[in-house]
Amino acid sequence: MANTLVQDLIEAGIHFGQRSSGWNPKMAPYIYGKRNGIHIIDIKETIKGLLLAKKFIAKTVADGKDICFVGTKRQSKSVLETRVPDVKMHWVTERWLGGTLTNFRTIRSRLKRMIELEAIEANDNFSSYSKKMESQLRREMRKIKRNLDGIRHMEKLPGALVVIDVRHEATALLEARKLGIPTICLIDTDGDPEMADIPIPGNDDSMRSIDVVVREICLACAEGRQQRQISDHAAGTPSDSAGGPSAGGEEKQRPRRARRPAQYSASAGAGDDSPSSSGGDEHRPESTPAPSPAGA
Repeated sequence: MANTLVQDLIEAGIHFGQRSSGWNPKMAPYIYGKRNGIHIIDIKETIKGLLLAKKFIAKTVADGKDICFVGTKRQSKSVLETRVPDVKMHWVTERWLGGTLTNFRTIRSRLKRMIELEAIEANDNFSSYSKKMESQLRREMRKIKRNLDGIRHMEKLPGALVVIDVRHEATALLEARKLGIPTICLIDTDGDPEMADIPIPGNDDSMRSIDVVVREICLACAEGRQQRQISDHAAGTPSDSAGGPSAGGEEKQRPRRARRPAQYSASAGAGDDSPSSSGGDEHRPESTPAPSPAGA
């Protein structure tokens, strides 16, 4: 299988780098040589990075985390939109909006707005609105869908980021680094390998080479999802008990949060609150009337 992967990578031209005049010296350990003014990438380093990335991705997905693929280049757009939905992961191919990770709450609010507009369109096709308002709402829906449709099911921050071309996706990499999200990057000879946690040296301008790399990573995602399902089935009823400890954890935290208001329930005048109403009414004979106006 490894020989087939090597053959696919070579046929895809993943070993062809950029012109030697525009190379990044930090990529020297990944370069095999130079031919006709073009750097040749060491295919052994490509295989090493790809296998390490697949192992990490499979483990991350098996642990219950999702992967987000980022590739806004023209060459990577169709590849990601074709392969990533099959493994039920997230992708960004149109434009990386600043704050997609660091301001994720706002991004989720825009996604909710898109869902609202889609529901309106499905119900009455905007017939209850004026022509001008219909045009504005349709334009808003198209804009949100164009930029955020690939991450509409991303309820939480991803466990890792797979990036095509570090020079083109610098903003996404900086946000991931700020939040401590691991990054796996396909890097050409003009890129900076220090921007990636797991670099995969290879041609990031060829659609065929991008397709081979994304295909292998998607296979790792599918393997991780299978491991996740097997662990869930092995847990069986403990899947409910998996929610049990979290519920029990909340019950342990509730007395901790309710204990402090209970001490000051008389001064705060919080007789209607459910945590203090049960115990607060019994311990409120004489001290309640005096502090109550001060708390109000």
